[in-house]
Amino acid sequence: MNIVSIEQELKNNAYPGRGIIIGRSEDGKKAVTAYFIMGRSVNSRNRVFVEDGEGIRTQAFDESKLSDPSLIIYAPVRVLGNNTIVTNGDQTDTIYDLMSQGLTFEQALRTRTFEPDGPNWTPRISGVMHIENGEYDFALSILKSDAGDPASTLRQTFAYDNPKAGVGRFIHTYQCDGNPLPSFEGEPAAVELKGCINCVTKAIWNSLNEDNKVSLFVRFIDIETGEYETRIVNKNQ
Repeated sequence: MNIVSIEQELKNNAYPGRGIIIGRSEDGKKAVTAYFIMGRSVNSRNRVFVEDGEGIRTQAFDESKLSDPSLIIYAPVRVLGNNTIVTNGDQTDTIYDLMSQGLTFEQALRTRTFEPDGPNWTPRISGVMHIENGEYDFALSILKSDAGDPASTLRQTFAYDNPKAGVGRFIHTYQCDGNPLPSFEGEPAAVELKGCINCVTKAIWNSLNEDNKVSLFVRFIDIETGEYETRIVNKNQ
């Protein structure tokens, strides 16, 4: 397994779009997740993360500049019992609602597809972390068009049992910048998770493209107690 630094993975890509990292802290004691958003348009950049109960939501920084809320205002993080759900869109609510009814993560996502924003057809990326009785596992999903064909959906899920300490898995919406934007391909990258929550937050935020980065959420969850720490960084203050 080739494990790369977060800094290396992010600095080499000016526009990964939105990204999810899930893994285990270097000391092995914490479940780790991070979610960031980027933007190229005024509408996309006009956002901040705010806390909402145990989760977060996006909010317009300047309401007067909000032109289309449909794909940019949503709850990226929600907590359902022992499960923490992290996604890049309103499928967070779909997963939360259907898992509440007894369906699995994958079954919930079967009801959704990629975003209706042709010609990009932005993938929906999602993750779920499950912590119970000192055990921890997680899964990541991507729903994307088949080579830009809006009539065909590719559905991939990657599941990780007893994840290794100091390693995160990183999935994002776009391979790189472009027009149209090319969808993410391959398995989630294995990235190093070094140090405390502040160290991981700094490593991610400082490595994101300065012009395009918008907001970052990072959470460390104690695998034994379920207690958590959260960091939120917004470019718009």
